[in-house]
Amino acid sequence: MQNAPIDYSVSRLVKAAIKENWKSYHYCLGRAPSVELSIGKYLTWLVTNMPDHFMNLVVCTGLPEDGLIDELVADALAHFKSLNIKKLSWLAEEGVPALELKKQLIRRGLTFRESFAAEMAIDLANMNVEPASIPGLEFIHVDDELRLREWIHVASVGFGVPADVEDTWFEFFNYAACDSPFHTYLTLLDGKPVATSQLFTSAGVAGIYNVSCLPESRGRGVGAAVTLKALLDARELGYKVGILQASSQGYSVYRRLGFEDFEKLSVYLWDGG
Repeated sequence: MQNAPIDYSVSRLVKAAIKENWKSYHYCLGRAPSVELSIGKYLTWLVTNMPDHFMNLVVCTGLPEDGLIDELVADALAHFKSLNIKKLSWLAEEGVPALELKKQLIRRGLTFRESFAAEMAIDLANMNVEPASIPGLEFIHVDDELRLREWIHVASVGFGVPADVEDTWFEFFNYAACDSPFHTYLTLLDGKPVATSQLFTSAGVAGIYNVSCLPESRGRGVGAAVTLKALLDARELGYKVGILQASSQGYSVYRRLGFEDFEKLSVYLWDGG
């Protein structure tokens, strides 16, 4: 069941929904047998075989007494090492117990990143819906394995992901990306796949993910067009707020569409050491 769209004017709720949508996106990927989704008293995580910070996430669902946080962190990282996890992001928490958690994570080599991605939101009723006209541009809903493999290849090239992990990415995305609450888009230009995006509806907001474009197709408005496609579909579904985590490369594109800054996504990054 979809959550009711939230009021964009209540910024506190938007900020909370951004984080919840991001967490739910990861948890939905846990349908795949190759993905480990562990929901515990203190920690919940989703880890994959991809060497990517974004595709491996740890979230604190609670914190024990200070004296036990050291053991909690040590056991979790030892487990990730045993799985040969190369990269992951540990979502930062707030409050006094979190200070001890931060100390233990940094002591073990994790790096605190407040600007991992710019948290942005848009009022879907007042966005710029007139991107540059691009002859030959076509949007396809990805709903089968063949199109999903094309989507993953384009996204891999666009994000600079090594080609040898495309099969890994396909394996766990194939269990989720073609079904609700995901809406996965492949963009064609003159019949050739050139760009990707995803819409993920959760926590009362429409999350935009995996916006990528082949290098040779950049600078022509393709990225804005594929983002807008997802936003317009979200509005048709009754959502009032769109959210995303913007890279430095896409930030100006999203601002032109009407996105506004909210917060930085604070995480600790781990590189398997």
